[in-house]
This record gives sequence, structure tokens and C-alpha cells, in this order.
Amino acid sequence: MKKVILHRSSRVLAGHPWIFSNEIAGSPKTFEPGSLVEVLDTKDIFLGIGYINPNSLIAVRLLTRQQEPIDKSFFERRIAAALARRKQYVSGRSSYRVIFSESDSLPGLIVDRFGDAISVQILTLGMEHQREVILAALDEVLSPETIVLRNDSKSRALEGLPSEKSVIKGTLDKLPRITEGGIVFDVDPLGGQKTGFFLDHYENRMALAAIAHGDSALDLFCYAGAWGLQLAMRGMQVTFVDDSEAAVHQVHRTAELNGLTGRCAAVRDDVFAFLKRKTASAKKYDIIVCDPPAFVKSKAKIKEALRGYRDVNAMCMKLIAEGGILATSSCSHHVDRESFLDMLRHAARDAGRTPRMLEYRSQAKDHPVLLAAPETEYLKCAFLQF
Repeated sequence: MKKVILHRSSRVLAGHPWIFSNEIAGSPKTFEPGSLVEVLDTKDIFLGIGYINPNSLIAVRLLTRQQEPIDKSFFERRIAAALARRKQYVSGRSSYRVIFSESDSLPGLIVDRFGDAISVQILTLGMEHQREVILAALDEVLSPETIVLRNDSKSRALEGLPSEKSVIKGTLDKLPRITEGGIVFDVDPLGGQKTGFFLDHYENRMALAAIAHGDSALDLFCYAGAWGLQLAMRGMQVTFVDDSEAAVHQVHRTAELNGLTGRCAAVRDDVFAFLKRKTASAKKYDIIVCDPPAFVKSKAKIKEALRGYRDVNAMCMKLIAEGGILATSSCSHHVDRESFLDMLRHAARDAGRTPRMLEYRSQAKDHPVLLAAPETEYLKCAFLQF
């Protein structure tokens, strides 16, 4: 195994698993992309084993800080440890994130469970080189009936990897059925967004449902309708808005599956256009959920993204009834907590409203934040009352 020498090792010593190309002594171009490497400091002190991609700004991602072989047994141990941590707080749930990349010391790997199926994303070249042993280890530890590869993330292109989707074990002749807070969903891990369902807001959806009140609600950028269906189950009339025909169809189908058709109306529309029309009317809502996709894909676009977040939140705030609640989020990891809250302050001023923050929340416990790697905390969620 070739050795990487660091001339700056403070980040690694502080527990961060990333090594940038400018922290390496010499050129990383001499290493085979995706290969395993030992990492040492300038005094030849062993720091860990990782994989290297000389064509990426993040040149090395650490897998372990021990002298140990990276084989099937290694991945089995890591997967079993991650599963053991989850079982402390996902008891009774049929769906949850099993592996969350760096946070589970398996950088570049995402695994979500949906009943008897798992959806797997391999995001980096180094993990792609370990694909077969990873899949074998997942099969051994989790024993799923179905394994779906969702290797269609745009981040794979940055690693020089192709986009692909496939079922590599079992079938999807019958979609996995999960239950969340009493609502039954059929999940499509091959055709749905990301890995098939957004699990990171699970606790936020339950928290909002617990304090929901009133008669009417809006679920914006609704996708599967997981927020609004919880509100409908509690007696509210909910309008779901998404620009995807597939999302609107899924909401209708799930509402029918749960006997909630009479309380749910799904509309295919651009959310910004929908809100502009609604702000011109006298209609107010008791609950509005605003859970948009990431508006920013790079640091260079942060200012533009914050403008978009500000505009959509200001329009939402104008539509909230007195005493009503806005549950608003950003999943853009380039937007930090303070920028998110500052954006909401500006949106409130634009809307002429004075909200109070009931709760500030983040991603669910099955998406843990690695304390030494703040990049693993990406989800911001605020409950504002007016």
C-alpha cells in the first residue's frame, strides 16, 4: 500500500476524515485514483488508511485510524456498528438510514432501509473500487430481500463515475411498503428521488404533527406528501403543491391508500407562481410547510440561493393566519444555520410579519452529525409561529 505524507495534519488529528490535495506533501497525481493509501505525518507517524482520488479537491477520505485490512470483514463490522447505533432510536420503524457516509466512518456510502429492501448509493471512486465487498457485507449484515443501486447522484460525476440505477438482488414487482407516523407509503427506491424517500425530516414531521392546529394547511414542494399527510390524518384540509406530475400522482395514491382523499388536494404547479397568485387573495392557512430542494449547489451561488429562499419564505409568511405555524427548511449544506436564520429575518421584514421561533431543528438521529466534520450537518428546519 502506497503512503501519503501530510505536511499539514491538524484537520485529521482533530478527527476530520477529509484530506485536501494542498495538505499532501508532493503531488497526489502519482497515485492510482481510487486506491487505498496509508496516511502518515512528516515524522512517519501513522494517521490512518483511506482511499485517494488525485482528481478531486478532497484527495483522501479516511476509512480507519487503525492498522487493519480493508476487506469484507472490515465493512461488516462498520455496518453492524452503524446498525447497532440506529437500533437505540428506530425501534418499531420500518424505514431509516442505515449508513450516513462520513458520519458512520464509511465516507462515500449511503444506505437506506425501506422494509425488506435497501437502497444503496456509492458516491466516490474509492468506494466504487470496494463495491463488491461492500455489497456482500451489506447482504450479510442486513439480509435484505431486495438491493437497489441508486448510483445516479450528480456527485458521482465529480469523481469521474457514470450514473446508473439497477436492482441487483430481488425484484421491485411489489414496491416496499413503509409506515411513518401511522401513514402508509409505497416507496419506489429505483424511480423515486434520491434513494426513494426523504427520511431526514422524519422527526421534524412528527414534531410538527404533534403541535398542529387549525383547519387548513399547505405542503409546498411536497414530493411524496409526507408532511401534509400527517396533518390530514389529524383532520386538516391540506393542499399539496409540486411541479412534478409523478409527485402529484403519488400524493393522490397515498391519500387514497390511507383513506384521506377527502382532506387532500394535490396541485401540479410551480410553487413560486402558486404563491404569487395566493398572496393576491384573502386566503390564509393555519400551517404551511415549505421544504424546497437545495437551491444552491456551490459556494459561488450562495447569494442567489438565499434570495430564492428569502422570496419563497416571505410569500409563505404573508399567507399564514394569526397564530399559525410555518415549518420551513433548507437542505443546502452551503447555507449554514446563521445564514438560514438571517434569511428568515429578512423574509419576515419583507412580509411585514413578526414570527416567533418555536423550534430550530435539524436532521433525524439516523443522519448523525460527525462533530469533527461540520459538513455532515446540512439540514436546517425552523418552526415559526405568527
